[in-house]
Amino acid sequence: MNNKKIIAVVGATGAQGGGLVRSILDDPTKEFSARAITRDTKSDKAKALAAAGAEVVEADVDDPASLEKAFNGAYGAFCVTFFWEHFSPEKEMSHAKNMADAAEAAGVKHIIWSSLEDTRNWVSLDDDRMPTQMEKYKVPHFDAKGESNKFFQKPVFKSTILLTSFYWDNFIYFGMGPQKGENGKYGITFPMGNKKLPGISAVDIGRCAMGIFKAGDKYNGKTVGIAGEHLTGEEMAAAFTNAIGKDVGYNDVPPEVYRTFGFPGADDLGNMFQFKHDFEEYFCGIRNVDESRSLNPSLASFSEWLEQNKDRIPME
Repeated sequence: MNNKKIIAVVGATGAQGGGLVRSILDDPTKEFSARAITRDTKSDKAKALAAAGAEVVEADVDDPASLEKAFNGAYGAFCVTFFWEHFSPEKEMSHAKNMADAAEAAGVKHIIWSSLEDTRNWVSLDDDRMPTQMEKYKVPHFDAKGESNKFFQKPVFKSTILLTSFYWDNFIYFGMGPQKGENGKYGITFPMGNKKLPGISAVDIGRCAMGIFKAGDKYNGKTVGIAGEHLTGEEMAAAFTNAIGKDVGYNDVPPEVYRTFGFPGADDLGNMFQFKHDFEEYFCGIRNVDESRSLNPSLASFSEWLEQNKDRIPME
C-alpha cells in the first residue's frame, strides 16, 4: 500500500507548480507523492510529468467541483493563480476562493497559498503617489492576491502564505531581458533607482514550498517571504555582462515613464516597481534569503541562474 502523503499542485505545468512537482518526485525521502493538477492532461508538459511519475488529474479553477475532486484524498495543496492570462483581479479572487473552498470540502490538511502584498495597506486609494487602477487597486496583480489571503486563513487546515519575488524567468518570457538601444548598447530597464529588487528562479519557489511542506507544523499560520538574492539594477546588469560576454547597462527610468511603455500590464508593473522601490526596507526584509535557503538548500543566486539560462534569454 502507498502510504505517501499526496500533495495536490495547482498550476503543475507552470513554473511554480512545476518546480514543486519536480521537487516531490526528486525527494530521496519519498515522503510525498505528487498530484499534478492541470486543465489539459494531454499537453506535452502534463505528459512529461506523468512520465516522470506524477499523478496527473484534470481540473479547472473556474470549476469548484472539479477542484474538490482533484483535491480529494490529498494531504496538502499548493494553490496559485494566473493573473496574466486574464488581467482581472476579480477573476483571480474568485479562483482563489474556489481553491480554498474546494480544499476545505475535500479535507485537505496543509495548504500553501502563493501570494503577494495587498499594496493598499501601504498606499491607500486616495494616495496620489501612484495612480489608482481599475478604480479599486494600486497594483492589481498584487492586491488581488493579498486580498485573497483571507480565503486560506481557515482553522480547518494548516496554512502558509508564501510571498514570492520577481521571477528572473521574466528575462526569458516577459521581454525584460537586455534590449539593444539606439546607441547599439544593451541595457535592462527598471524604475528602481538604486534600490534592491528581491528576485528568485521560478522553479525555486516550488522548491521552497516543498521545504514548507516538509517542515510540518513549523510554518502553520505564518507568512513566509522568499528570494534568491536582493540586487540593484546595476548589480543585475553587471551579472548579465559577466554571463553573456556583452556589455549590459542599467537604465533607470521614473515609474511614471515605465507606466507609459505600452505593453500589456505596463501600468500595473510600473506601480509594482514603485511599491518595491518606495518600501524597499519592508519588501526586502520579509524576503529573507537565508531562510529561503534553509527551505531550499539548492537555492540559486542570480549569477548561478544566469549561467544555467543565459542561452534562453532572447538577444537581438
